[in-house]
Amino acid sequence: MVLKLYLSPLRSGGSAIVLLVLREKNIPFEYVFVDLTKKESKTPEFLRMHPFGQVPVIDDDGFILYETRAICRYLAEKYAAHGPALIPMGLKERARFEQAASVELANVLPALIKVGQEAVKGTRGMPVDQAKLDVYEVILGQQKFMAGDEPTIVDLFHLLYAPGLASRAGIDLMTQASRPNFTRWWNELLARPAWAKLQAEKEQASVVQKV
Repeated sequence: MVLKLYLSPLRSGGSAIVLLVLREKNIPFEYVFVDLTKKESKTPEFLRMHPFGQVPVIDDDGFILYETRAICRYLAEKYAAHGPALIPMGLKERARFEQAASVELANVLPALIKVGQEAVKGTRGMPVDQAKLDVYEVILGQQKFMAGDEPTIVDLFHLLYAPGLASRAGIDLMTQASRPNFTRWWNELLARPAWAKLQAEKEQASVVQKV
């Protein structure tokens, strides 16, 4: 049975990151679009898969899993031999990966959300606190990616929310000359073929939604 991915037709949010991992790993899958505007995620049938009524959700031959990060971990582990590893297997490498994953979720994600909010304040002459991005600059000056010298799903997780920071309030937070290592890392993520293809599909889907 081909894996089914339940997602919004706009291929946005967490759905986009799961799609990205599926593409990176060359995993066969089937789209099942869920129209959130019609509350299709709140039907009794869907709530049996995801009790919070959200997307994405996967059905892997009867195994139901929700939450973006959990799904991505599962896919990277199950299909370890497909495409780039995305999760290291060595003990110390795995520990570094878990460290980076914890930092992204518990430390950097809340900070970058705050940076985005402060970027809006910046249009009114208030300062934008970019301290967490400065820490990333130090880390990325020592290694190519967040968990080492190879990309992992932790790097890809940043594409869930960080692209919006690049254009908030007209301030380019992600590619500043003062953070060359951070900028190099960010541009490499954006240049990944699977991500570029996904962005093109999202644009097409958005046009269709407006017609």
